[in-house]
Amino acid sequence: MSGPDTGAPSAASACADCYAPLPAAALSCPFCHRLVHAAALSRLAEEARQAEPSDPHTALAKWRAALALLPPDTRQCLTIREKVAALSLLAPDGVPAGPPQARTSAWAKRFGPLAVVGMLLSKGKLLLLGLTKIGTLGSMVISFGAYALAYGWKFALGLVLSIYVHEMGHVHALTRCGVKASPPMFIPMLGAFVRMKQAPASVAQNARIGLAGPVWGLAGTLVTWGLYWVTGIPVLAPVAHFAAWINLFNLIPVWQLDGARGFSALSRPQRWMAALAIAAAWAVTRETFLLFLLAAAVFQAAGKGSPSQGDQRVLLVYCGLVLSLALALLIPGSSTPI
Repeated sequence: MSGPDTGAPSAASACADCYAPLPAAALSCPFCHRLVHAAALSRLAEEARQAEPSDPHTALAKWRAALALLPPDTRQCLTIREKVAALSLLAPDGVPAGPPQARTSAWAKRFGPLAVVGMLLSKGKLLLLGLTKIGTLGSMVISFGAYALAYGWKFALGLVLSIYVHEMGHVHALTRCGVKASPPMFIPMLGAFVRMKQAPASVAQNARIGLAGPVWGLAGTLVTWGLYWVTGIPVLAPVAHFAAWINLFNLIPVWQLDGARGFSALSRPQRWMAALAIAAAWAVTRETFLLFLLAAAVFQAAGKGSPSQGDQRVLLVYCGLVLSLALALLIPGSSTPI
């Protein structure tokens, strides 16, 4: 998904005030400093202000669209960046904060026993919409062919769909936060990626966008596991096992993996708590891979650069993902592709 449409006109060839010629893609006149997209900016600002009280998601998208039309060193750009930051604090995932009771209900609904599966099933329209992007579909087909040669077409199909669900989790979170991004693009034998065209408004928002991929991946794992138990189709067990493993791999807090983005919003004590959750997952499952995850978490917890005030929700989501995905690795009959 390629983000919200700004509705901005193409750049004019001459300034509307001083009639000086404008360079290609200019945002302001180099002579009189008039904003090239002044009319579009006024429209976006008015639409954003009207949306702010009832629809922070739309307001965020409008303000972000306005940022793309402003020179970065202008006072207007600074003002709108402050607006984006304030709205992100009010509704970090694009959802109105609401009264305490409403927030509690939303939390229970999101993290109830079957909520993660229901979340994925309710997003079927978005999952299908992603397949309408030529780049996504084409790169997916190429990756499917590469995996099919190595593992057979049945496992390859499940593998590609598992990666796709993970990436669409990022797309969904980015869309809710009003952050422009590219559609998912597959890289044969390496996975897939979504490229952000705008920076998230805060470290916490970036962490939640990062963890959205494994959250959707966990849902895909549980759905696949459930289908395996209901249908008995042998290939579904290794597919579910792979989905759990690849999403757990992405939780390693290193480089640009989702785990590193999650850890960026955790304070030092919270990072040690995450490491304890990983150690508990290893104690229950004895999954060797968790030791590598634990080593990376301990390294990050002992190092420098953690924020003084961490995000409690990011911590809970991260720990919940580690424990749930580690348990999903215990799926019987899932050791080899079929």
